[in-house]
Order: sequence, then structure tokens, then C-alpha cells
Amino acid sequence: MANFPKDRFDSVPEELLRVGAHRAPAKKGRGWVVFAWAAFATLVLIAAGIYGLSVLKGSVQLPFAQASQTPTTSATAKPAPTASPKLDATAPITVLNGTKTVGLATTVGDYLVAQGWTGAGTDLGTRANASVDTIDKTIVYYTTAADEAAARALAQTLNVGEVQLSDSFKDRLTVVLGSDYKPQS
Repeated sequence: MANFPKDRFDSVPEELLRVGAHRAPAKKGRGWVVFAWAAFATLVLIAAGIYGLSVLKGSVQLPFAQASQTPTTSATAKPAPTASPKLDATAPITVLNGTKTVGLATTVGDYLVAQGWTGAGTDLGTRANASVDTIDKTIVYYTTAADEAAARALAQTLNVGEVQLSDSFKDRLTVVLGSDYKPQS
């Protein structure tokens, strides 16, 4: 190792707080600021991703948002079967299970197909769980006034008494099964 003679650059005054030629010591707490910004950015990206998925697919179910999700209805029809039921066998039917009974939507869909409602088959209709599993009342929803008679006939087939006009569902007829539903034999 070479020995160099001491010069004026080897003696640094005590009051000078610099280390090296151009560096000052790092300030205390600077690492927490970086961590806080990184955590904030992560939370913003997660929230944006969940919101984006819910908009694109409409299927993201948040546990804290489920209690307020109820379908909007335009009008409530009376359960009296005054309209002459008109069966449109090809109308797609969505069956949603709003109970804790596993497989109820499939059971009811199979029952409807056996009763002549071919729109409840898996090739035309949909069978799924509702966004909540605490629905009390079984309701048949229809999207246009022209489908009221078919909705009433569907309600008679399922032995439920309520049908409602609603634009909250994509299929013309939607059955939302509640805890009051008794399976048909």
C-alpha cells in the first residue's frame, strides 16, 4: 500500500456536516416517507383494479357492498292471475339462487325444463348464485310489459305469487329464489 503525504484535503473541519465530497448525511425518517408513498400507490392501484373489474365484468362482489344491492323495480304487478299465460319456450330464463341452499338454481332450472320452459336450459338461460344469499322472497322479474303473462305463468309453475317489472336484469325473465321457496316435486 502506498503512503501519500498529508495535505490540506485530509483535514476536514468538525463543523462541516458533509461526508465525502458532495454528500450530506441522510435525514432521519426519510425511509418512512418512501414506504408511505409506496403503500398509498399500491392501495390506489388495487382500488382502481377492483373498480375496473366490476365495471367490465359486473361480477366482482365486495362483502361490505352486498347488503345494499337490491334490484330496482319499475312497478309491482298484482299476484292475481288475470292475464292469460303465454308460454314462449325460447325466452331465456335466468335462475338466481338467493339462499344458502347449494345447487338450488340448478335444481329449479332442471324442474322448469321438465315443465316445458326450455329457456331455462343451460344452452339458453343462466343458472347462478345471486350476489347475496339472504333474499327472503322469491320473485319472478320480467323486462317488458309484453312478458308479464309469461312471468305469471312461470310464477304459477314455481308456485310463487309475485312478479315484478324490472330493467335490472339482462334476460327477459329472471327468477330470484328466496328463502320462502319450497322445491316442487
